[in-house]
Amino acid sequence: MTHAPLRILLLCHSFNSLSQRLFCELRALGHEVSVELDIADRVTEEAIELFRPALVIAPFLKRLIPASVWQRQPCLIVHPGPVGDRGPAALDWAVREGHADWGVTVLQANEAFDAGPVWAHAGFAMRAAAKGSLYRCEVTAAAVDAVLRSVTQFAAGGTCGGRPEPQRASIWRSPLRQAERRIDWSGDTTATVLAKIRSADGQPGVHDELFGQPCHLFDAHAATSHAFATSPPGALIGRRDGAVLRRTTDGAVWIGHASLAAACGGKAFKLPCELAFGAAFEALPALPVPLERASDEWGEIRYRELGAPGARVGCLSFEFYNGAMSTAQCHRLLTAWRDATSRDTRVLMLLGGADFFSNGIHLNCIEAAAHREGDSAADESMRNIEAMDDLAEAVIRTTDRLTIALLRGNAGAGGAFLALAADEVWAHRGVVLNPHYKNMGNLYGSEYWTYLLPRRLGAEGAVALMAGRLPMGAPQALSIGLIDRCMGVAAPDFEALAITEAIALAAAHNIDDRITAKGRRRANDEEKRPLADYRRLELSRMHRNFYGFDPSFHIARYHFVHKLPMAWTPRHLARHRDGLKAASAE
Repeated sequence: MTHAPLRILLLCHSFNSLSQRLFCELRALGHEVSVELDIADRVTEEAIELFRPALVIAPFLKRLIPASVWQRQPCLIVHPGPVGDRGPAALDWAVREGHADWGVTVLQANEAFDAGPVWAHAGFAMRAAAKGSLYRCEVTAAAVDAVLRSVTQFAAGGTCGGRPEPQRASIWRSPLRQAERRIDWSGDTTATVLAKIRSADGQPGVHDELFGQPCHLFDAHAATSHAFATSPPGALIGRRDGAVLRRTTDGAVWIGHASLAAACGGKAFKLPCELAFGAAFEALPALPVPLERASDEWGEIRYRELGAPGARVGCLSFEFYNGAMSTAQCHRLLTAWRDATSRDTRVLMLLGGADFFSNGIHLNCIEAAAHREGDSAADESMRNIEAMDDLAEAVIRTTDRLTIALLRGNAGAGGAFLALAADEVWAHRGVVLNPHYKNMGNLYGSEYWTYLLPRRLGAEGAVALMAGRLPMGAPQALSIGLIDRCMGVAAPDFEALAITEAIALAAAHNIDDRITAKGRRRANDEEKRPLADYRRLELSRMHRNFYGFDPSFHIARYHFVHKLPMAWTPRHLARHRDGLKAASAE
């Protein structure tokens, strides 16, 4: 770092994936970073008084920064649109209109939305994907580039590359209305339907009907290799992996998730269509596909093999919406893992999704259980964590080949520890990990973390990591030994490079010796303390979280599922409030 470190306050509506990535990147450069959630003007003003930052950066806001703040000191806004684009629905419009290129602009806050002087901008090529996926990947990468250049320029007194320039022209984009997203099933092509649903993915979804029930649609994918001619446009054709297949004018789309108030006692939130519609969903014909199939045939789990005979590499990939893993998804992935271990491979790779490797148990599905007769959120929580444990144990006990967890996207909570179940964990430089559980209602955690984490960090290091509760970039995770490789490539190039490296590993002269040593180490560990002991300890603590007198997990889960705004900034993020905490304790 060529300039003195800055004191930087991140001001954000929520500590989302972009905010976390910037938090990690800025801290890695030596800046002192604290976070304040945008709860109220007076709270933001208090944060400024306490922290006295040199610079405020707002990666994700839903309202204007108060004049009492931006008039006092520089505040940089991250806008997910090119220079001159203004308004709260920039990315929605870009996806809906099918733009080939888009960008991110860093501008200085003033009295109007997205109207201030421009400090930096970065462009990127759009791909055919949901708004949320673009935000987590291309937008985040461009934002990091533009923000770091802006910080460098600010630290140099605004002279590095020139001072910020005023916007000379702009276009205001109002929020996309449901009328502009409405699907005409009798006239819309597959491409049009996908653009409409993908432009609303995350929030607010597209208002429509399924099985005669009003709902909002999310998580759409193009369908291939089916005979659609016998079904009229709009017809529901079949089901797969919790999704429904619906006819368009020139094909069909898979719809993975929907929200409808009728499913959960009047409170709508996203659920797999399988859970949202129950018996009506099950009445559709099942349309399963093999694990090994064409790359354009949608399904949540797939498998492929590469490499020469005797040195094969298996690639088992799973793409679960938002990284959440329901009980049913864990069961399906465990079945696929067992199938993959029956193949003649020397290296077996577990690849999570492009946006998320995994975020652990499926909180929305657990919330839905609270509204089912004869079921409960606690019961579904226990079923889900048991299923996650079964999967992690299967990976740990695979001793006849080397296993690698490939983090193409971020990993959190149980998903981070599922990755550690593999022999090695590889990631690219843009991955963010949250290897802890306490942020979700003080969960103790499972997935054999009490076995896996001390092996890498030692007992004291494991305790410190779990108590820290902060996001960690892949370079930092590599530096402490949490992961094994951090490849210095951008996300789009990572998978191909990693597979090339895995093929070389499978063909290495010492591969058999490594596998033998791995099996011996696992046997020694089992003799010292069986895996079953770790599982019993962890699940006894989780049982207390789910069924005990402290409702923290259930409250935190409810707030997460229903997107309730935070009432305060957690103290592990708002480091500028440490002094208040100490003063109140005296």
